[in-house]
Amino acid sequence: QVQLVESGGGSVQSGGSLTLSCVASLRTRGGYCMGWFRQAPGKEREGVAVVDINGTPSYADSVKGRFTISRDNAKNTLVLQMNTLSPEDTAMYYCAADLSAPPGTCAWYSGYHGTGGNLEGWGQGTLVIVSS
Repeated sequence: QVQLVESGGGSVQSGGSLTLSCVASLRTRGGYCMGWFRQAPGKEREGVAVVDINGTPSYADSVKGRFTISRDNAKNTLVLQMNTLSPEDTAMYYCAADLSAPPGTCAWYSGYHGTGGNLEGWGQGTLVIVSS
């Protein structure tokens, strides 16, 4: 079982930057992947960026080149650096983990669209608002 707590959201103008953090309280069971997901009003939850146990990242096409995900396994933390933000990035951002993801499968979650997978630990989320 995992509990995740997100922080770092806020309001910025288009072109600005924000850094989101996620702290996980969990019992590891071997390899797992962690990632950031977001949900805008009226839209399904979608994958933003994920990283596997080895630190290999995968990104949704919409954020490639702008967002960077990183993790510290020793501290069970996950960070999302978001640059060149646009109003289309406005959403509630969540982190979640798949504790049983087989090696090589974590990247699938970067294309997540609300169903499937074995994500757990959804927290309250942190709100990001980007104004034009």
